[in-house]
Amino acid sequence: MVVFPNCKINLGLYVTNKRPDGFHDLETVFYPVAVQDALEILSAPALQFTSTGIEVPGNSADNLCIRAFELLQRDYPAVQPVQIHLHKHIPIGAGLGGGSADAAFMLKLLDSKFQLGLSEEQLIGYAAQLGSDCAFFIPNKPCFAVGRGEILTPLSLDLSGYSLLLIYPGLHVNTGWAFKQLTPAAPQRSLRETIQLPVEEWKGVIGNDFEGPVFAAHPELAAIKNRLYESGAVYATMSGSGSTMVGIYPKHTLPDIDWESGYSVFRVG
Repeated sequence: MVVFPNCKINLGLYVTNKRPDGFHDLETVFYPVAVQDALEILSAPALQFTSTGIEVPGNSADNLCIRAFELLQRDYPAVQPVQIHLHKHIPIGAGLGGGSADAAFMLKLLDSKFQLGLSEEQLIGYAAQLGSDCAFFIPNKPCFAVGRGEILTPLSLDLSGYSLLLIYPGLHVNTGWAFKQLTPAAPQRSLRETIQLPVEEWKGVIGNDFEGPVFAAHPELAAIKNRLYESGAVYATMSGSGSTMVGIYPKHTLPDIDWESGYSVFRVG
């Protein structure tokens, strides 16, 4: 069985509160984007994990796909060992949620393969145990998210009339450091309200709290955002805590920009 976990972008991201459990409350919009990994599982005598494509750092036993398997097997003995192969195409640590997508799609694969009959609500509950934005990839549709990002409200947001340009400069932003630079506060206008504006009116209205400190530490990211606007983007933003920059353009008007060597460029739509 093979599936193709896709990434997400954040459209607006506000850190509204520091929680007693050490996490932060957020207000954001998750939007799925067709930049994809490939994930395959096969029955096997013992649990195995292999990967190709972008190198997956760390011990394979700690991979989110393995953790997703162990999480379900703990509650459902019907879940038997599988061979997992992940072809990694979504950049790691880029603010695109690639690892979270792999974990969520793994849950859905196992549910299907072993006929567990889990509801979407149950799958969201398991996904939320694996990471703050994992839950989004269960419905995998545009959502307004609060809490740690796991409390989801579907949105009728459709960007199919636009083209997207994603630029990942190969720069890793430490998420823990980024959170420490912020003073949590609710936005002046709820993102749930402002996201309903026409895309052409988002500039200057919908923002990302992380851009201030991250751009100060990495001015090249601010330069990418400026180039996106200069080349015709109607809206540009950083996804997550970085460092992928996103430009939204009128359909079929993506520019040909000579980006620096080492940048990963994804053109969608």
